[in-house]
Amino acid sequence: MRKTETRVLALALCACLVSGMAVAGETIRFIASNSPVADTIRTLLPQFEKDAGIKVEMEQLGNEQLSQKLTVEFASGGSSIDVFMIRPLDEARMLKRNKWCVDLNAFVKDDREYDFADFSEGSIQCTRIDGFQTAIPLINECQVVYYRKDVFEKAGVRPPKTFGELEQVAKAVTDRNGEMYGFASRGARNAMITQFSSYLYGFGGDFSDVDTGTATMDTPEAHAAIEYYGRMLREYGPDGVHNMSWPQAAAIFQQGKAAMYIDASSQYPSMLDPTKSLVADKTGVAMFPAGPKAHRVYDITAWAIGIHSGSENQDAAWKFIRYMTDKERTLILQGDFANQCARMSTYENPEGVKKLPADWVKAVGDTGPIGVGHDRPRLTAVAQARDILSEPITLAIDGKDFTAAAKRANQLFQELLDKEKK
Repeated sequence: MRKTETRVLALALCACLVSGMAVAGETIRFIASNSPVADTIRTLLPQFEKDAGIKVEMEQLGNEQLSQKLTVEFASGGSSIDVFMIRPLDEARMLKRNKWCVDLNAFVKDDREYDFADFSEGSIQCTRIDGFQTAIPLINECQVVYYRKDVFEKAGVRPPKTFGELEQVAKAVTDRNGEMYGFASRGARNAMITQFSSYLYGFGGDFSDVDTGTATMDTPEAHAAIEYYGRMLREYGPDGVHNMSWPQAAAIFQQGKAAMYIDASSQYPSMLDPTKSLVADKTGVAMFPAGPKAHRVYDITAWAIGIHSGSENQDAAWKFIRYMTDKERTLILQGDFANQCARMSTYENPEGVKKLPADWVKAVGDTGPIGVGHDRPRLTAVAQARDILSEPITLAIDGKDFTAAAKRANQLFQELLDKEKK
């Protein structure tokens, strides 16, 4: 090779490296969760490495270990992590605030083949903060109604389509003497907030107004939702509901002691598994009902995948994310571990739903267009906010006056929101 040719090639290579373009032979580091979707991504690595010429070093950790590792390494200013998985509602705001993640809008903006518009509205709401795309959604979950088909048939009722019908059905099938509760859901402090959220939206409310930073849990809409959710658990729910997060409430249904269990769509494998549920063959799945003011249901991203702002291999990192979240790979991800992926086209393709129950597919598919991308307060101190906002709902479950508690909770929640503005 002539000297001039060698020099031109060297300059071209330098230009690629400076601009961050992916060059064959690069290695990226991917920190992932211990989850089915991450396990499936691992199986796709050899083909990606062959196709892209990019090697991937993948490490999987438990949820809390993962969050801690990202925080420690990012805070130290390190650049060894290129790609990472996050739970957006728990960590995205912190990542954006600390400038630890790349805004992915620039990567998806003009990529028509990738079809970013194919992701559900709720999943984008969940991963986008003030217009900043913190990560690309991997898997979602929404709220659905699990119900006993045999109990409904005997009572002559159908899956409820409104809050009014939900209460009517719960009342019709409740038989406390026969240990059959009409309605099971979360009643434990903190844990209840996520499932309460869709009732709040149905009454026309929300936890806060993000545009103004104003807490909205002491409004007529919030009061109506609190009263309704409290009444449903008090009148038609199982005993000891204050101690029930999802495992306890789900167990009541699995033991055949509840006609309805309302919780996350991601729980369907255990609901329909005969080794875990006594009523698996009698269980149906329906869309969450409409409230008096709106038909809005949480549809959140459980796991998403993003790029570290300190990465020196951002283009290679994007090639990896694009590959793992395109339409072809999404079909593999959903078809392999049979869960709820974030691309809507997946539910229109037989390959994407072949392992999924038809009624579950319909409930999830119908939820996508009306989904709300959060099932908890939108701020960094989300755990503290959940504790605060649980108090008035706890009182409502007991049939007590919760108005003063709602006012107090709203004030404390506002203080948390104000802190985030500073």
